Amino acid sequence: MNETPVYQKILEEIIKSLVNHPEEVKITRRIDEMGVLLSIKLHPQDMALVIGRKGDHINALKKIIKAIGKKHHARVNIKVEEPTLLERETLLKSEEIIKELKEETQA
Repeated sequence: MNETPVYQKILEEIIKSLVNHPEEVKITRRIDEMGVLLSIKLHPQDMALVIGRKGDHINALKKIIKAIGKKHHARVNIKVEEPTLLERETLLKSEEIIKELKEETQA
């Protein structure tokens, strides 16, 4: 049985409560000789919410999850995956469209 570890469940709950697109939060777990790596994939607009100003949010999350992992005899690291080029371009285009619509309604 391959049950999700408690530290991964907690990380997912916290991140989903921070973001505007919780349905797009995906956390994958990889285990190697260095320990456990939890990779976080988010909607591009949610990156700033998870990382925080000067990395404050993600650093706090890393400390909490590392402490929980330690209690469960796991060396846990967290990585936030960068959005792909296509995701960035799509986000920029949608922001441009929204800006144009706002300008039209104000005119």
